[in-house]
Amino acid sequence: MADKDLVCGIWPVIEALREGRNVEKILMRREAGGDGIKQIRQLARERDVPWQPVPVEKLDRLTRAEHQGVVAFLSQVEEQDLNEVITRVYEQGGTPLLVAIDGVTDVRNIGAIARSAECFGVDALVVPKMGTARLGPDAVKSSAGALLRKPVCRVNRLTDAVRAAKDQGLRVVALTEKAAAALHQADLSGPLMVVMGSEDEGISDPVLRMADELVKIPMVGTIASLNVSVATGIALHAVSMTRTS
Repeated sequence: MADKDLVCGIWPVIEALREGRNVEKILMRREAGGDGIKQIRQLARERDVPWQPVPVEKLDRLTRAEHQGVVAFLSQVEEQDLNEVITRVYEQGGTPLLVAIDGVTDVRNIGAIARSAECFGVDALVVPKMGTARLGPDAVKSSAGALLRKPVCRVNRLTDAVRAAKDQGLRVVALTEKAAAALHQADLSGPLMVVMGSEDEGISDPVLRMADELVKIPMVGTIASLNVSVATGIALHAVSMTRTS
C-alpha cells in the first residue's frame, strides 16, 4: 500500500478530518487514549467516518511511519449522497439503476463490478462503509478507472440504503441461490436496485427480507456459484436487454 494512501499520527489524522479530506476509515490502537484520540473519535462521528480498534501489530504492518496508534485510509473515490443521485437521475428524465454490494471484501471483485456497472449504464454503486473491500488504488485499477467515473454512495447500513431506494420508487431485486425464480423471469424494468452478495456469505438476511424479488442465475454445472463480479455482469446484461427490447 502506498504511503500517500495513509495518514499516520494523531494530529495529521485530526487535520485530515478537519480539512474534509476523503477519509475512508480509521484504525486505532485498542489501548489508545488521550485528548487527541477523543478529538479523532468526535470528528469521525461528525463526518460519518467509521473507525475500528485494532492490535498495534496491525498498524505496524501497515506502515513503518510513526503512527502514534492511529492510521487513516484515504480514498481517491469521491462519495455521493444516495438520495441526491436518485433524484438527479429522475430530474434528467432517466430511469434509476443502482447496484448495491453486500459484504464483498475482494478489491478485484469490487473493481470488476464497477467496470460492469460502467459498461451497462448503472447510475451508482451502493457500498457499505464497513465489511467491504477498500476503494483504494487496487480497486480503482481493477475497475479500469470506473470507480473514478461512476457515482459511489457509501452507507452505514445497506438496509437503510434499500429503504431509501424503495421510498424513491425503486424495486429491489436480490440475486441469491436461495431464490426459486430465475433471473430471466424477473421484472427488471423501471427504476431498479440490484443487490449482490459475497460468494461465501451471500446477501444478509435483513436485506433479503426487504427485497421485492429474489432471483437466481440458472446453472447446470457442478460448481454451486459464480464469482460475484461475473454474476453482476450477467444480471446487468439482463437488465440492459430488458430496457432496450
